[in-house]
This record gives sequence, C-alpha cells and structure tokens, in this order.
Amino acid sequence: MSDATQTAPALKEIFNRERLRHIAEQTASIYRAFDSKAFMARASKDLDDLSLMQRLNRVSQCLHAGLPDDYPAALEILFQLAPRLNSGFVTLILPEYVALYGQHDFQRSMHALRFFTAFGSSEFAVRHFLRNDLKQALALMYDWSLDDDPHVRRLASEGSRPRLPWSFRLESLVADPSPTLEILDNLKADDSLYVRKSVANHLNDITKDNPQWVLDQIEAWPLDNPNTAWIARHALRSLIKKGDGRALTIMGAGEKAQVRIDALNVTPSTIRLGDRISLSITLTSTASTHQRLIIDYAIHYVKKSGGTSAKVFKLKTLELAAGESVTITREQQIRNFTTRVHYAGRHEVDVLINGQCLGRSGFDLAE
Repeated sequence: MSDATQTAPALKEIFNRERLRHIAEQTASIYRAFDSKAFMARASKDLDDLSLMQRLNRVSQCLHAGLPDDYPAALEILFQLAPRLNSGFVTLILPEYVALYGQHDFQRSMHALRFFTAFGSSEFAVRHFLRNDLKQALALMYDWSLDDDPHVRRLASEGSRPRLPWSFRLESLVADPSPTLEILDNLKADDSLYVRKSVANHLNDITKDNPQWVLDQIEAWPLDNPNTAWIARHALRSLIKKGDGRALTIMGAGEKAQVRIDALNVTPSTIRLGDRISLSITLTSTASTHQRLIIDYAIHYVKKSGGTSAKVFKLKTLELAAGESVTITREQQIRNFTTRVHYAGRHEVDVLINGQCLGRSGFDLAE
C-alpha cells in the first residue's frame, strides 16, 4: 500500500475492545463489586457503529451502571481510577461521568472536574455547568485561572471558549464574550505554552462573532511582553488571514508591503490526489527602510459544483531590510480530509503579503 493511500486508525479506535477491557480491569481492581463482564457486554454492543464521542459517552454510562448509586461514593472510585488509565484521552470518560450524573451537585462536581483535568481535560464537561449557571461557574473558573497548576488554568480558558470544537456553543458567550474577560486577562502573559494556546484559541473563537471586542482588548495589552505578544499573534490569525487592517497594524504589518516578487513557482504544474506541491517565492524589498511582512498563501480549491473556495494558510512573518531579498518555500500534500474533498481542475494559489494579494500561480489536479 502506498504512502498516499495508507490511512491511520480511526480516532474512535481509542475506545476499542482492548481499551474497554483495560477500563474494566482497572475499575474492578478498585471496586470489587464492579461487574466487568456486564460492563464489557454493554460497552461493546454495536461498538463499530459509534463515533468517538458516542463511545466516550457510552463508556461513562456503562461505568455508572456498575458503580454505587451514591454519587460521592462513585466519585471516590473514579478519583482512584484516573491515574490508572493508560491514555490521557480515555480519562475524558471521568469528567463525562460528572457531566452526566453530577449536575445536581455543583460544588462537588466542579471540584471533581478540577481534579480530573490534570489527567486529560475536563473542557467538555464543564460546559454543562456553564450553560446551567454561567455566573456561578465563571466565578469559580476565575479562581482556577489563578491556580498554580497550568492544567487548571487552561481549563478556565478552554472550558469557557464560546465555540469549543467537538462541543456545543455557549450561546450567551457567543453573543457577549465580556463575562470571560477577567479570566483571559489573568492568563494573558501565562508562562505555560499549554495555557497560552488555549487563550489564543479562545480569543480567535471570539473574532468570528465579535472581532472589534477582541481588537479592543489586545490593543490595550502590553505587547512588549513576549508571552502576551505570542497570544496576540495567534489570537488574531483568522483576522490576519482575512487581511483585517487593524489586526495587521497591531502585529506591526499595517502598511502596504513594498516588495517586488522576482519569482513565484508552484511545482509540479499537474498533480494527482496524494501528491505534494512545492511553493517557492523570491521577493525583494523596494522600501528605503526595514519593514515587517506577514506572508500567507491561499489555495482556491475546486468545489464539486466547479466553482472555487479559498483557504488561507500561514507561511512566514519576517523583517526585511531595505533592498534585501529572501526566498521562502513550503511543501503541502493535497489529500482528502473529512472536512475537505478535492475535485479535479485548476487550483489557483495566491501570495498574500500584509493582507494584499501580490502574486498568483497555481496547479492542476488531474482526475
């Protein structure tokens, strides 16, 4: 089988039958009354038909069927189970249990989510509590944003994202993101890259609905702090891809690029699905002083209808001295994803510098 046609195991296979046996064995080693056989029968029923998140939910339900009816007693067993599970992602069954069976007990459940997040993440489960009582949940998550543990600090940001992938939207925060401002402000210079990525993604979420609000906040931040500048750069990535002038200005690239493109090549000129394209750009500064350039590229993917839809990719941010030349290269494989299917035809490639298209090439995708 060629590299182009090989596929990795489906993500849902994290919860395969071998993993289910592991969960059952570890739970039974803690709670002797746990019926492993009954758990396996319930959890593995029609397993092949279930998606990743359906499997996760199913496992939590099947654990519930075999644990004590008393919620605090069940939690004590799950606290002991957390460090025994052999996959960080699999530990998400524990906060999922809390979301399913603990919404009646806010304080105990939020304490459990804080504990479980260090083993994987409680970002999905905590959203149920935010949806139930936004004010109460955010008040506790504000305290989490000041915690010594970066996993807990990240949960304060990640769990309250308006548009967290694989979860439901927090519609009240989509409409008005300001209730999370104090949390984000506490984390805007965090030492942990794990936390900073979450803050940047949280803000990038907000730019899809309230871009000016995000720009207002970041303009007031101390961008001379490298951690804060890192967050700002990644938080504004969607706006920069759209050529937003205010975002580009914040990043020091608000002026029109003074450059000459000496060479722009996309090779090979014709490819088949699974092949790679190579993009090469040589440009020279025509400015009398140094300038900051944010360089992206857009591929106009051919749609089933025959039209095209552009997707912008980050390429490079650099400082270019007066008269200086630079060559930038990038390779990219053209293959299908669950979110994008490719169709044959001419794919134009645009070079975007400081938000403006300054060059175009392309390639043909054969049948």
